Amino acid sequence: MGDADSILVINAGSSSIKLAVFDPALTVTLNGSATGIGARSGRVDIAGRQREQALPDHAAALRVLLEMLANAGFALSALRAVAHRVVHGGTELTAPQEITPAIRNAIEACTPLAPLHNPNSLAAIDTIGQMAPDLPQFASFDTAFHATNPEVATRYALPDRTDTSGIRRYGFHGISYAALVSNWQSHTGTPLPARLLALHLGNGASVCAIRDGQSVATTMGYSPLEGLTMGTRVGGIDGNAVLHLAATIGIAETHRLLNHESGLLGLSGLSQDMRYLEQEGGREARFAVDHFCYWAARHSGSLIAAMEGLDAIAFTGGIGENATRVREAIARQLAWAGDVDIHVIPAQEERQIASDALNLMDRTQ
Repeated sequence: MGDADSILVINAGSSSIKLAVFDPALTVTLNGSATGIGARSGRVDIAGRQREQALPDHAAALRVLLEMLANAGFALSALRAVAHRVVHGGTELTAPQEITPAIRNAIEACTPLAPLHNPNSLAAIDTIGQMAPDLPQFASFDTAFHATNPEVATRYALPDRTDTSGIRRYGFHGISYAALVSNWQSHTGTPLPARLLALHLGNGASVCAIRDGQSVATTMGYSPLEGLTMGTRVGGIDGNAVLHLAATIGIAETHRLLNHESGLLGLSGLSQDMRYLEQEGGREARFAVDHFCYWAARHSGSLIAAMEGLDAIAFTGGIGENATRVREAIARQLAWAGDVDIHVIPAQEERQIASDALNLMDRTQ
């Protein structure tokens, strides 16, 4: 049965919802997910109990999840709080927040910057608000960790005009990087290095330069499309090439190509799954993996320059934690930066979100 001090963490993605329940010691007591949202058939899984049914939208999927959660002993009425991952906080939401009407509206105002993500977070926030209006809700923002980047790192070389307002580098995976910093000592037994190169490598991938515990540069920009070769995202591409594609195949098809048909999938013509590509071993698969490693190392070099040196490297994320050959290839290409310690830190984004909510509640007591 649920603990009255439990915190429910909700991570609403583009076509899925992940959730986890944490006890006051920030230990996971239950996991769940809903997948196939908006498809003909969806699937809900809570603590190994599965249900297949249509999930027309995120609100409907969350209601099914919460029903099954209550059946597992974690009714909303028994929780202390709900905490959400929100992808985009813009330039105003640069720290975890308790969700008030004003904060909820500020999240909605960032929707043009993350049209595939923020509306789904809002659907979850609103659904919880309707079902349990007195239950405190909190939000942690993927962009917030990078709010410490200097303007020279965040501004594109565009004129300051109304039509360019808001077009800047925001950076993402911030919750993962914040968790890495928070948990560094407990995982490594060493103090946080002054100049840390952190690589979050998964289906989405980025690198962050962390100087004295703060982000000073990162590879993702205005959107999560920029930077490294990723599972299905192209990463870096010339703006004129994008204009050419848009003029040739249209904006919608260009969006689909750059975000969903490129990266490891586009290069290999086989899969976006690094595990499959490493096992497959054909020429196209090898080239896709080499491309991923080359650009991760090449971008890392620019971030080492932003920190004016390097004291340690950390890998996190699904590929970063599990693909030993990928880590070794990237480290080999960075050997010129000196003999530094290399660490593998498990990604703990949900735990960080729960910790953020707990810290905010403790401050107000």
